[in-house]
Amino acid sequence: MLPQTIQIINAIKAIPPGWVSSYRDIAFAAGLANGARQVARVLHSMTRSHDLPWHRIIKANGHIALPEGAGRELQIALLRSEGVAVSDAGFVDLDQYGFFSNL
Repeated sequence: MLPQTIQIINAIKAIPPGWVSSYRDIAFAAGLANGARQVARVLHSMTRSHDLPWHRIIKANGHIALPEGAGRELQIALLRSEGVAVSDAGFVDLDQYGFFSNL
């Protein structure tokens, strides 16, 4: 496994329940200035094998990245179960719930 991938996995696992982070902020925390897409690839390919809290990763604008459907509804439900306020439109206030967003 590439060192960058390990850094991304560790950054994702560092997000505690009740917090979210953006793809961009995870990339930055992993030392990848422009690695948001790489974060998405790691999430897509390694969530199950590394038990990653995929539901805590959202877009940099605070919106859920998944399109309408069961996955999106599951992500919203999981975040709400952790105490994260998610609007019906799928928006999370990163100023209030953002982890790593101060980097």
